[in-house]
Amino acid sequence: MSNKFVSVKDFENYAVGALPRTVLGYYQSGACDEYTLSINNKAFNKLRIVPRMLRDVRNRDLSVTIQGDIVNVPIGISPCAMHKMAHEDGECASARAAGKHGAIFILSTLSTCSLEEVAAAAPNTVKWFQLYIYKDRVLTTSLIRRAEKSGYKALVLTVDAPVFGIRYKDIKNNFTLPSRLKLGNFSEELSIMDQTNGSGLTKYVMSLFDDRLVWDDIKWLKSITDLPIIVKGILSAADAKIAADLGCDGVFVSNHGGRQLDTAPATIEVLPSIAREVGHRVDIYLDCGIRHGTDVFKALALGAKMVFLAQPILWGLTYDGQKGAEDVFGIVVNEFDNTMALAGCVSLDQIKKEMVVHKSVYSKL
Repeated sequence: MSNKFVSVKDFENYAVGALPRTVLGYYQSGACDEYTLSINNKAFNKLRIVPRMLRDVRNRDLSVTIQGDIVNVPIGISPCAMHKMAHEDGECASARAAGKHGAIFILSTLSTCSLEEVAAAAPNTVKWFQLYIYKDRVLTTSLIRRAEKSGYKALVLTVDAPVFGIRYKDIKNNFTLPSRLKLGNFSEELSIMDQTNGSGLTKYVMSLFDDRLVWDDIKWLKSITDLPIIVKGILSAADAKIAADLGCDGVFVSNHGGRQLDTAPATIEVLPSIAREVGHRVDIYLDCGIRHGTDVFKALALGAKMVFLAQPILWGLTYDGQKGAEDVFGIVVNEFDNTMALAGCVSLDQIKKEMVVHKSVYSKL
């Protein structure tokens, strides 16, 4: 990796100059005025790490057991759509990059490589499949069966999108999937996006999304599959409790990258209350705003068992395909390992909640 690319931000800066305007707008945009998008990162900076000194920090172990699989790091790749807009190898490259680091990769339903293609390209990577429950339950069931057959280890059910968020950039750019690409998990007729006014993606998704979904639909999902079910898009302790009561295997704290409900809280802001409510019952995962190893440490201290990256992987893909994605991921892993050592921890169980405090503890400024 070039010495000039030493941080996630370096890769982002490259991508900003390299990607077409419509693609960059889709990858970068948040809902409406993008307030939630902006605070996802800023909220981490309001937290302070309180390190412990004079501890033997040799032989650090970053591994963790997640849904029965031992992974090398508590960092994975979050589901995000259409990786081929960043690089021709798309999600296959991203999945292989995760595997190189012994990490979990979550494939988006709206991917530009199919479930089967990604499974064949990255057979040794632990893979989960992100799912929407569509109006067409036959279509939903078909996707689940394909995921099961292809060796995906869990289903990540996105619950924060009964309708699609309003994204000004996509509307202004009249965003559509480039004609050379298609949605890999759907038949040809479903992969053709409406290219009239507004966001073609919105029109496509709105034709399939089911705004009638309720918690009882989780019971239906559990009745048709034995795969672990992780509910993604939780921002309240009350909803986390319902998910745990229904027997979900994990709660994924997420605000969809600030792309759904603007002015919703940052994920790190709501994490402590959710951890208090269900952390002793189910695994808690978190995405949105992770850009540094210190962010990983803070999230784990406040109750997450694992965190996931999305945008940074797209920036790495844009720069150099799989190698770029590996490099970006490696930067965050290296920073996290460094943070562990400097904070006085050699294993994840030594990261304690009292090691991360709000800045107001020290100053009112």
